[in-house]
Amino acid sequence: MDPKKPPLTPWYLLGGLALLIALQFLLSAPPPQNLGYSDFKTLLRAGKLSDLSIGATTIEGKVDTDGIARLLPAAHVAELTAPGARKIRDFLTQRVEDPGLVGELDAARVQYAASAENHWFSSTLTWLLPGLLLMGLYLMMMRRTDPGTGPLAQIGRSQAKVFVQKDTGVHFADVEGIDEAKEELMEVVRFLKDPERYRRLGGHIPKGILIVGAPGTGKTLLAKAVAGEAGVPFLSISGSEFVEMFVGVGAARVRDLFRQAEDVAPCIIFVDELDALGKARGVTGIGGNDEREQTLNQLLVEMDGFDSNSRVLILAATNRPEILDPALLRPGRFDRHVAIDRPDVRGREKILRLHARRLVLAAEVDLAVVAAKTPGFAGADLANIVNEAALHAARGDKSAVDMQDFESAIDRVVIGLEKRNRVMNAREKETVAFHEAGHALIAESRPNADRVSKVSIIPRGIGALGFTQQLPTEDRYLLRRSELLDRLDVLLGGRVAEEIVFGDVSTGAEDDLQKATDMARHMVARYGMSDALGQVVFDAPRRSAFLDTPSPQEHPGYSEHTARAIDQEIAGLLAAARERVERTLRERRAALDALAHLLLEEEVVGRERLERLLSAPAPGNL
Repeated sequence: MDPKKPPLTPWYLLGGLALLIALQFLLSAPPPQNLGYSDFKTLLRAGKLSDLSIGATTIEGKVDTDGIARLLPAAHVAELTAPGARKIRDFLTQRVEDPGLVGELDAARVQYAASAENHWFSSTLTWLLPGLLLMGLYLMMMRRTDPGTGPLAQIGRSQAKVFVQKDTGVHFADVEGIDEAKEELMEVVRFLKDPERYRRLGGHIPKGILIVGAPGTGKTLLAKAVAGEAGVPFLSISGSEFVEMFVGVGAARVRDLFRQAEDVAPCIIFVDELDALGKARGVTGIGGNDEREQTLNQLLVEMDGFDSNSRVLILAATNRPEILDPALLRPGRFDRHVAIDRPDVRGREKILRLHARRLVLAAEVDLAVVAAKTPGFAGADLANIVNEAALHAARGDKSAVDMQDFESAIDRVVIGLEKRNRVMNAREKETVAFHEAGHALIAESRPNADRVSKVSIIPRGIGALGFTQQLPTEDRYLLRRSELLDRLDVLLGGRVAEEIVFGDVSTGAEDDLQKATDMARHMVARYGMSDALGQVVFDAPRRSAFLDTPSPQEHPGYSEHTARAIDQEIAGLLAAARERVERTLRERRAALDALAHLLLEEEVVGRERLERLLSAPAPGNL
């Protein structure tokens, strides 16, 4: 059945109802005329009745309507002598207790007979005809449907969406910033286009390719690009669509998916969010997971039974590879793993140029600078930056998107929406100004800290009353101990500045203290940067490879004595950092005061103004 055609079931129902009404009309005689019992007795005495049938509760018969106008009331006569009515009419009256009725019938010489009331035929039709009608409709629908594809059978059908080359609309030219992953998958495209090139040497394409990477790095986009380049059908389905509440449905959908793939080969099967389906078996003993495990087992069986030369490629994507079942990752199933990392500065620039093609950019826009200001951003984040910049320019009724729009978009995405309407009293605003000035001054005083790009005391997001924005000069993949110590100092700069200026502290340093404590703990327990404890790892990574959500914490594999030693080392690192920061801020108290007062006046201080302030011999020379 063509899925684009509307279903014919409503027309079947309408036709069946019309047929039922016609049958009832044909099988039923014209209804008899109702007579009151007094009218019946009057007509009986006048000799107008004949062929009576006397039942237990009713009396039926025929009445001659000629000349009855003088016998009955006018209203009753009108009903019996309506225009077009026959002279001899059937009538029906309700029988009452009348012992002399038979004598009157004999005296009037009216022919009569007793009748046994039995309505079985009419009552049978009321349920038999609708039942036959519904059965006929069901048989007609089943004849129009192929075997195994009825409404209930649809539950076990795969929900995969099938695209062809023109439907995906994505090619390798639309994917930027992940060149190594593109190279890996270009080989797949070459095999799908020219399989004999590999078969003549005895090689075969990997049966399955697993794409792993952080959210937003382009896993699904890359899979669609493979299908678009190869020009083959692309069957796309999410891992969560296999599992339903009915037992056995997931396994049936897996079988149906691979059967569809064999029918349209060469093709690509893409399973997004594979971790929803392929989670390691036996992790929990909950019986409710049996259905998911059956579905996974069926997937493993189908991949084993798939011919590697059938030109059907299985692609899957996940951002949690560490929880996948090992049987999925062995050779012969997902043979090749393609890791997609967040793009570097050159990759970010290419992605920005790709998404900015549809924008009207001002002449001074330098996307390389925007790329440098977005370290750690994935492709989806950069696409959002470009869109937010365009929206910001549209709100300002500008003719082109300029650098200010991009900077506003970055601040909105990273820190949150500006809350200029949030009212802070003078004391709170002064505390925030000295807090952010402390961060900025320490960052500019440490050789291994990232340079400050902007300092603001405008509230943003949910809880940020101000921020100090630092931008790295280059992408970093390793950090030395000295660099971590400098970053520790920057985190404590705001709290120590409050202590020096006000002799008191506020709750505004909560996030800074949390980050500083985590950094110190990692230095001691994970990176082996403690002289007292040595080069030993005490805490295994508790986070997913690509997600920021913490994994369940396991019981520590060390004693309470070691735990106390770790706590002492962490406290020692934080105490030493505080002493260094306090010494620096007291030495540069004039610069701290000048920067805080400038923030109170202008609310936002950029890089150029900050350099002028710190290089001036006194605040009055600004």
